[in-house]
Amino acid sequence: MGLEPQKGLALGREIELRTLAFGEHRRSGRIARQKGVPTPPTLANGKIFYLEIPSIDIARSAEFYSKVFGWKTRRRGDGSIAFDDGVGQVSGTWVLGRPPQSAPGLLIYIMMDDAAAISVALVASGGEIVQPMRKDSPEIIARFRDLSGNVPGIYQERSLAKSAPESS
Repeated sequence: MGLEPQKGLALGREIELRTLAFGEHRRSGRIARQKGVPTPPTLANGKIFYLEIPSIDIARSAEFYSKVFGWKTRRRGDGSIAFDDGVGQVSGTWVLGRPPQSAPGLLIYIMMDDAAAISVALVASGGEIVQPMRKDSPEIIARFRDLSGNVPGIYQERSLAKSAPESS
């Protein structure tokens, strides 16, 4: 993560700012956030940081996850497509030639603030709900099948809820 010098003005005098990744500036040992720029990833021992998601069509998978979950995609120097999740904390890529994660085992859940709306968006984008939400559950979760046959889940923190789940 290189620092790029920039010039700025502070109370009529020129100061040097160094630009960090994710739109932050370092000045006098402090980091000033720019509005509307994602928080840089937390770098810590033991943190889940990178995922490789099996895909049968990487372009379609990228479009699906971008449209439904707001993931940002980018093209790497080697030409492959990578993603950053909706909050910029987890990144990864889609990979060809691996079987989908369709049977229960390791389950990845994507946190959302409106699981009911996301369920509708999933189906409208070609996904399938394979375990609907339940009103009586202590957690609001559902599982879905993506375009390649993977079965991850969605999780809604009740304190972030924008709407109540409609399935029972």
